[in-house]
Amino acid sequence: MKVVLLEPEIAPNTGNIARLCAATFTELHLIEPFGFQLDDRQLKRAGMDYWQQVTWKRWSNWTEFLVGVEPSATLWFVESGGPQHYAEVHFGLEDYLVFGRESAGLPSKLLEASRDRWIRIPMKNADARSLNLSNCVAIVLYEALRQTGF
Repeated sequence: MKVVLLEPEIAPNTGNIARLCAATFTELHLIEPFGFQLDDRQLKRAGMDYWQQVTWKRWSNWTEFLVGVEPSATLWFVESGGPQHYAEVHFGLEDYLVFGRESAGLPSKLLEASRDRWIRIPMKNADARSLNLSNCVAIVLYEALRQTGF
């Protein structure tokens, strides 16, 4: 399983996600531009000493990242408004879970082009704008890991 953060903006979220990836042996892919420096103190603090245990890769842009994706892998785009509930799709061991920026999510052009792989996390409160990015990653990642036998 792989987690992809497209243009992450908040260092503590990325650090928390790195820690989650270390704990679950999940690859982490970070796609620039970032809203922080990789030597950011908050990034290191949130990731604690787990950064050494994370298999991660930095990509300069989306196009470069796509070149490195295995042809047999499925990219799942996690964003509100998706036509499918995250727990109703079938994840594979080599799949990528793609998450967007904290302030804007994933680009609409990308979502519309991938409608069959656009999944959502439901929220009961229609007035709530969104969930925290690191919480979203944890929710979907653990469902994907459950489906694939941890």
